[in-house]
Amino acid sequence: MCESRQRPTPAAGPTGQIRWTKTITLCKVWNMPAAPSLQPTLWRTCRVLANRTRLQIFGLLTRTPALSVSAVAEHLQLSLPVASQYLRALEARGLLIPRRVGRRVQYRLNVASAMEPARELTVALRLAFQRDPAPVETLFRLATSFTHPRRIEIFRALAVQARTLGQLQAVTRISVPALFRHLRKLEARGFVEGRRGLYAAANRQDVFGRTLARLVAD
Repeated sequence: MCESRQRPTPAAGPTGQIRWTKTITLCKVWNMPAAPSLQPTLWRTCRVLANRTRLQIFGLLTRTPALSVSAVAEHLQLSLPVASQYLRALEARGLLIPRRVGRRVQYRLNVASAMEPARELTVALRLAFQRDPAPVETLFRLATSFTHPRRIEIFRALAVQARTLGQLQAVTRISVPALFRHLRKLEARGFVEGRRGLYAAANRQDVFGRTLARLVAD
């Protein structure tokens, strides 16, 4: 907000009155909070997806879009508070979008999300539910690969180039015992390959695994 004021000069006029000769502008600067980032944190999104019931909700909305909280609860035999909590968690990661219809709120897949990673994950998840005979278990295992930020850091380092354990420890500054633990999980999930002491990012062929690996490496 700005305000203009006149300021007197030191000299007075012939009648003894002070002459107003300057105009100054005073502005108040308000510190506005920065807009929140629309970029979701990938490991947090993976933690939301690493839940079989939330994946079942996503699959249900893949088959039957625009369901209310009560309809989701009824289909999956959940209480209304649990269904509402799980839907809000998926919405918070940009995977679902709510829409008010009368007194009810309906949820659908957010394939038009403004958040690029969320949109890509939503599309990949939908394809997995359409193609995989057991999508919930498959997606659960893949999502648990990156529920820890250190595993994302490790995979990013290996996506650049293959490294020995010592080289990986030097790049990530993660202790050797923790590196072993995280590498074992990434190997078990098919995202990392270890041969003769050299670790490398694996080449995923499935749509969700490939999308997830690319987003982690970016």
